[in-house]
Amino acid sequence: MSHKTPHGGGTAKRIVPPAEPEFAAQPPQPGADAAGGAPAGAPPPAQGGVEAPAPGAQAPAPAQDYYDQLLRLKAEFENYRKRVDREKPDYIQLGHAEVLIKLLPIYDLLLKAHQEVQASHTDTPLAKGMEGIFKEFDKIFKEEGVQAMAPEGKPYDAMLHEVLCAVEKAGCPEGTVVDVIQAGFTLHGKALRPAKVRIAKPQASSHKPPPAGEACSEGGG
Repeated sequence: MSHKTPHGGGTAKRIVPPAEPEFAAQPPQPGADAAGGAPAGAPPPAQGGVEAPAPGAQAPAPAQDYYDQLLRLKAEFENYRKRVDREKPDYIQLGHAEVLIKLLPIYDLLLKAHQEVQASHTDTPLAKGMEGIFKEFDKIFKEEGVQAMAPEGKPYDAMLHEVLCAVEKAGCPEGTVVDVIQAGFTLHGKALRPAKVRIAKPQASSHKPPPAGEACSEGGG
């Protein structure tokens, strides 16, 4: 394009800058990611500028501590479960013992009535009824592992006997049970209710009346 200049009749040419050359799209480099140009198989960049751990790297120390605590808790729980399973029969037996202890005073009253009935009303319906009641008691005691003690004539045992007093009795060694005031019972070989007894004491050289307060007092119940 040309136009006239004010000073002459010649025409001046307008200079047009050359266009920028267009570059052809370059093919992706081998091993590079098409989106970001990162090599294939490389770990993705971490968020926030924190570098992601490399594959196969060890876990940080806090994670290892949490794992160790988890293992300890698991072991403690296993020990607790085993202890509960081991002690469960003892808890069940303890519950049975509490019920049986409450039944024993009733058994004592019925036993006294049974003895009186057998002494004065033999072969009567009442005597037969009492006999049936004690057969049921014997059945229950056998099923639950309850056994009546027979301590008379045996040495005193602090685990099984409760001494109410000591008396002189000829021919009995010291500490021998000479009389049973209240029957005792065992549950699976352990004392359920101790027997209340009198035991023998050494004989005095001269026969004197016992001091006040030394006489035996029978326990009930």
